[in-house]
Parts: sequence; structure tokens; C-alpha cells
Amino acid sequence: MNTASVTAYLDYLRYEKRMSPNTIVAYQTDLEQFELYAEQNFQLQDLIDADADVVRTWTLTLMEEGVTTRSINRKISCLKSFYNYQHKMGKVEDNIMRQVVSPKMSKRLPHFVEERDMERLFTSDMFDEGFEGRRDQAIMELFYSTGMRLSELLNIKLADIDFYERTVKVLGKRNKERIIPLNHVAIEAIEKYLAIYEREFGELNKNSCIFVTSKNRKLYPKAIYNIVRKYLDAVTTIDKRSPHVLRHTFATHMLNNGADINAIKEILGHSSLAATQVYTHNSIEKLKSIYQQAHPRA
Repeated sequence: MNTASVTAYLDYLRYEKRMSPNTIVAYQTDLEQFELYAEQNFQLQDLIDADADVVRTWTLTLMEEGVTTRSINRKISCLKSFYNYQHKMGKVEDNIMRQVVSPKMSKRLPHFVEERDMERLFTSDMFDEGFEGRRDQAIMELFYSTGMRLSELLNIKLADIDFYERTVKVLGKRNKERIIPLNHVAIEAIEKYLAIYEREFGELNKNSCIFVTSKNRKLYPKAIYNIVRKYLDAVTTIDKRSPHVLRHTFATHMLNNGADINAIKEILGHSSLAATQVYTHNSIEKLKSIYQQAHPRA
């Protein structure tokens, strides 16, 4: 059970920071794990009584248990935010996390699908002419054409799409709206899907989410994962085949073809350029490969 300090913090994230439900669940899980550790090993009844040594020993325990550096750093980030909030509220004299150093993490390049494989996906007869085939094609085209997040795609309503201006409005993290341009291929895929939707279920309400199951119920995250994996399985052997990989693929291909990184930042909805710059590493790797193949002294 959450202590009063944790409950107050989660309410702060929910009602003041307006974070997404998934983010709040992740923070809650990390705090509950730390609460349990602190109670069992240091007999602490409330996390506001912890000190930096408690955090350090917990971090070492996680390492010994084989938890990844990325996951540990996420938990430390959660604790930094938690204790910063407690300090602002006057519950603790100082943020103990200032004395905690996050473990260094080796940089991993984002997984992405090669351009030739994405081209093969959309130029083959992989999508059938039925309702699910047209729906799946529209989903794949949207992911690849816009780089939008899974949650953003799931909540697109008919009213969010401007077919004349070729744009789509999405609601991103922390309820920030942004407008993303659509290419003619994505527009065509959506129009074909909506045409067969109307034949199956009648006219779609403009305030209804456009992507549904074969029983006309709103699609859910697991279904989207299965759709993406099904089609990527047919064209690539990369380890990860998820909606987020298509987001990485969009950004990498845009950079490789000369797009401005600030424009990609805006399309992806990143709050800082640093989050977008990770994709430049993939572009540099491609340049290295071209150099090795083309330069006579390489």
C-alpha cells in the first residue's frame, strides 16, 4: 500500500503535471518497489525518512539481480522527481538524490527497418482487399509516414484528419497537441479504409476513433502490436518489430534523406532536440558504410 507521501506525489503527477496513465503506473511501480525494499531492509515506514545510502544499496541490489542499466536509471529518475517534489513541499530538508550518481549507460542505436524493406512492404500484395487488410495498411502507412506514437494513433478521430490540407492532429505526451503533415499515400490508404468501414458499419461519427476491430470496437494496444509485428515479420529480421520501431524508422529515413533535424523534432513531438539527436547516430553509421565502400583508400 502506498504511503501518504507517495499517494500525494502520484496525485501531483496525475492532476497537476497531467502525465499519462501509463507514465503514472510506471512511477507508482518503481516507488512501490523502493518502498518494499526500504521497509524490509531498513525498517522505514515512509520514503521521506530514507537517505542516500538506502538508494545506493537498492541500486546495487538491482544490479546484482541483473536489472538493466536503462531500467535502473529510470527508477533513479523517478526517485529524483519524487524527492524533489517532497523538498518543494517542505517534507524533507534536502533532495537526497543529489548525492546519488546514476550508473553510466552504453549508448544503443535505435532499431529501424531498412528503406528497401519498407518499400517492399508497401509495394507487395501483403495487404488484402478486405476490412482488416485496408485497416492494417492505413495503420502501417500512418506509423511510417508520421512517426507518431502508438497512443497517438489509437486515439485519432475522424475530425482530427484534414483531407484537404493533408494533416492530422494528434494528442501527445502531457496533452500537447501537434499537427503532422500527411503524404498522399497515407491519405489514400486512410480513404480506402474509411470507404470499406462505411460499407461494413455505416458512416463513421466525426468524433469517433477511426481504427476499430472487425466488431467495430476501438482497437487496443496489443492488437496494434500484433498488426505491426505481423507485417514487419514478413520483410525484416531485426530483433525488435514494434510500433516504436516504425517511429525510429521514420526519423532515421527522414534524416538519411536530408530532412532538417528541427523539423523532425517537431513532427515527433519531442520536447528537446537531444531526444531527436539520437537518430543522427544511425545516419553517421550509414555515412561510414558508404565511405568504406566508395573511398579507394578506405
